[in-house]
Amino acid sequence: MGGGSLNYANTLYQPGGAFFDDPQWSALADWETDLAPHYVTAKRMLGVVERYPHTGPVERIMAGAADDLGVGGTFRNAPVGVWFGKPGERTADPFFGGEGPDRTGCTLCGNCMVGCRVGAKNTLMKNYLALAEKRGVVIEALRTVTEVRELPGGGFSVTTERSGAWFRSERRTVRARQVVLAAGTWGTQQLLHRMKRAGALPRVSDAVGRLTRTNSEALDGAVAVAVPASLELARGVAITTSFHIDASTHVENVRYGPGSNLMGALASIMVPGDRGLGRRLASLIGQFVRAPIRQLRLGSLRRWSERGIIALVMQTVDNSLSLSLRRRFGRLVMTSAQGHGEPNPSHLPQAHRAAAAIAARVEEEGGVPAAARGSWPEVFGIPLTAHFLGGAVISSTPETGVVDLYHRVWGHPGLHVVDGAAVPANPGVNPSLTITALAERALSHWPRRGEADQRPPL
Repeated sequence: MGGGSLNYANTLYQPGGAFFDDPQWSALADWETDLAPHYVTAKRMLGVVERYPHTGPVERIMAGAADDLGVGGTFRNAPVGVWFGKPGERTADPFFGGEGPDRTGCTLCGNCMVGCRVGAKNTLMKNYLALAEKRGVVIEALRTVTEVRELPGGGFSVTTERSGAWFRSERRTVRARQVVLAAGTWGTQQLLHRMKRAGALPRVSDAVGRLTRTNSEALDGAVAVAVPASLELARGVAITTSFHIDASTHVENVRYGPGSNLMGALASIMVPGDRGLGRRLASLIGQFVRAPIRQLRLGSLRRWSERGIIALVMQTVDNSLSLSLRRRFGRLVMTSAQGHGEPNPSHLPQAHRAAAAIAARVEEEGGVPAAARGSWPEVFGIPLTAHFLGGAVISSTPETGVVDLYHRVWGHPGLHVVDGAAVPANPGVNPSLTITALAERALSHWPRRGEADQRPPL
């Protein structure tokens, strides 16, 4: 069971050594070497273009900001999963020898984050799922898994209902010897927590929910008071460039297409994150009072996507949350608490520096005033993430995680977690390629029909 996301930004970086060397899993395998061939497969399946092939104002701004910060040598064009054929022109599948669906050349409309409108983005529907259907796999769309239950004789029952149904849920149950949970970190954790509590999967490790990762992220950026006539900030794919502001901190530009302005509601006046709430609020109010017209123009959602650049900042720092089920107002809900490692950051000074450098370059190139922007969660000291990972992580024992190095759930043979919930550390980059490579590795160890299982007993 699994799913995809319209918000998938088709950005496919491979993490650095710090990710593979994390002590949670480093002793289990030489992961960088072990995963290398599976990264190759993942790149082929996701249609990775190693370097975004276009250069425009945003790319020049990001390169200039990296130079201004003294890290120009780390600047690069992003690896992306997009078909860059003739813009708007439909062509036979260029990735799988014509076996996959047709593709349409990217038009650089900037709308990757709200679902590709032309068919250039390499989503699951255009690679794995499309090919699986051709091989006889039946995909039941728009259904929600409500229960996974261990059966007395072995195997599992999986119960689903029609997604979003208030009436006529069309409840159905199937049985399977092998079940793969790939519902995303939130969905997979929800199922594991609830099924353990209900006794449907009673031997799920008590470590479920631990080492939930946020990729140690911040979402800051820069915005101009008006649309710079000379800059097409919304033209291109979602993420096109990046640089490392220090050894553990990775900065990417993010764009939305014209008309997709709601993300601007997250942005706020930038405040010093290393001070208490009172001083942060005082700073925000003070900045507004000193220049109210300017701040209103900066904060306006009108044509926001054409005036700004989001700075998505990620780190390989070892911090985590622990998630658990709690009953609130008669309902079971997921709650979080500080977990292993450093405290999860509610702000990143590196992100503030990057945003300021980007804003200076926007103003220089666009010829209109611009400013660095923070986010409302930063103002109130709330950690923020675009990449929710972990909580059912790879481990050497059931005491330290939920799955073994083959992604088999401890205590429940035949049940597997093969998604972001199994990722044990902060990759410091967009995790999609790594999740795919881990899935390829896990499934490469499955025995073919009629062959013996070479994996050690669980």
